[in-house]
Amino acid sequence: MDDSDASALVQAALQHDDEAARALVRQLYPLVVKIVRAHRPRRTAEEDLCQMIFIRVFQKLSQFSGKVPLDHWVSRIAVNTCLNQIESEKVRPELRHADLSEEERAVVENLAVSSGELAPDQRFASRQLVEHLLAALKPVERLAIDLLYLQGRSVDEIRKMTGWSAALIKVRAFRARQKMKNQLARMREKP
Repeated sequence: MDDSDASALVQAALQHDDEAARALVRQLYPLVVKIVRAHRPRRTAEEDLCQMIFIRVFQKLSQFSGKVPLDHWVSRIAVNTCLNQIESEKVRPELRHADLSEEERAVVENLAVSSGELAPDQRFASRQLVEHLLAALKPVERLAIDLLYLQGRSVDEIRKMTGWSAALIKVRAFRARQKMKNQLARMREKP
């Protein structure tokens, strides 16, 4: 978008020109949706986040000085909005029963009633379920679980790779397993 066109649209939108506001949204939407797709938190819908960003843009439009291109100014608002949303989801990093696909719910139900092997058609869904459970962990816990159980590395190998002590590796893996078990138990409880 040309800077002079952007300034004219911003000024018109500030004067409550609805058509100018719609034109701004049309021109800025591809940029905003690209940023949202790159930084979208797991539990927030793309459309909802785009709407939140445009609400913030129009709330702060009077603060736009024109010293930087409008695209840059909007990008900053979009990225900050996405990061704030990610942070708010980190406060409650829970996996909800509704977040699961039908196949993943079937795996959870199967785990609740059986301790046997999963059927071949449920293995992919179980892998996705594990990925959801891992996503709720802190990065260091996720790394400990990944290296120790998913990659099958020894404690000594992990110690050499990460610089952590053997005790720290075992403690992080234990705590991560407990968090995953608790998360799975909460999911079983919810209908």
